[in-house]
Amino acid sequence: MYIKRTIEKAIKRAGNFFPVVFLSGPRQVGKTTVLENCEAKKRNYVSLDTLEERELAKQDPRRFLDRYEAPLLIDEIQYAPELLPYIKVIVDREKKKSMYWITGSQQFNLMANVTESLAGRVGILHLQGFSQAEENNVPDSDPFIPTKAYLQKKEKLNNSVKGIFHRIWKGSYPALYNNNDTDWQLFYDSYVQTYIERDVKQIIKVSNELLFLNFIRALAARTSQLLNYANIASEVGINETTVKSWLSILQTSGLIYLLQPYSNNLTKRVIKTPKLYFLDTGLVCFLTKWNTAETLERGAFSGAILETYTVSEILKSYWHNGKSPAIYFFRDKDMREIDIVLEENGKLYPMEVKQKSNPGMDEIKHFPALSQFGVEVAPGAVLCLAPSYMPLGSKDFIIPVSYI
Repeated sequence: MYIKRTIEKAIKRAGNFFPVVFLSGPRQVGKTTVLENCEAKKRNYVSLDTLEERELAKQDPRRFLDRYEAPLLIDEIQYAPELLPYIKVIVDREKKKSMYWITGSQQFNLMANVTESLAGRVGILHLQGFSQAEENNVPDSDPFIPTKAYLQKKEKLNNSVKGIFHRIWKGSYPALYNNNDTDWQLFYDSYVQTYIERDVKQIIKVSNELLFLNFIRALAARTSQLLNYANIASEVGINETTVKSWLSILQTSGLIYLLQPYSNNLTKRVIKTPKLYFLDTGLVCFLTKWNTAETLERGAFSGAILETYTVSEILKSYWHNGKSPAIYFFRDKDMREIDIVLEENGKLYPMEVKQKSNPGMDEIKHFPALSQFGVEVAPGAVLCLAPSYMPLGSKDFIIPVSYI
């Protein structure tokens, strides 16, 4: 059964404006499936996952594009970036919209190749696994912003935080949506091995696969924490240069996100180190060996994984709507910290993530610290396990994580 995706509207908008639409994202998030369900008209399809097609595309791009005429969906374009300049020639000659839809697992240098070869001709969109809105059959959800209008709209949908840790533990990959939980371990074990074998090895020479796996596990244990390159290097047994190189691979593959600290250069007292987040919480649970939702919820990792889930859901709410979020965190040298800061229309929206159902005023005590930037500080929120949204103090809100 096909689950309708939020990004469908963005794909159609991009197709009406650009001759090429590029849908990026990690393996197994449903890129091909969503594109195939986006239009009624016939579109040719070819996958570069197959060696025969890949060889032709690399060795003779012109003949490949003669064989597979537009409108065409090309799957896994990262295997033959040689096609991109030839696609440019064709779309410049034909001057038609939506000629080529291409997908790619965000490999190292792929985005640079696409933007350089198809500048001004390609609409770039990013897809992750199911958002909670999509799982709840509400794909027409807006990008998250903690305003009263947004919250009132969400309140009508009866979103519940019940079972949230099972959703966090299971993860967001479509293959797991209707499957029994007994398939969870097998899926993620196969996913990690496939990622290393088919993606990582094509980018860098990993002489020791176990070392790279230990690196990913070390990162998973640090999700929602400030990046400490030296600490990671010491634990894994590699140098800091390798840590940064391997981080770039995970980032461009769409598996992790580096959340930058907010700063507008008016103060030098803010830290400059980013925070690390995985974009699928099920993968984090697998890598850190939390094998049931129950033990995860009761364990010491529950706060970090809830924050990771919250950040990833906010990101998906924007990406799947075809938008790029202005999302940050805040921390200064006085150790005042705010988990999430959204910037929208010249305003800053501060947010804390807490694993409780009844947060108090103490949770928002650092929100006023944002006033030092000379930007309007809008109503903020504590994202938590409350059953419904409610006021907190004179202008802020308590918001269930399920409202994202």
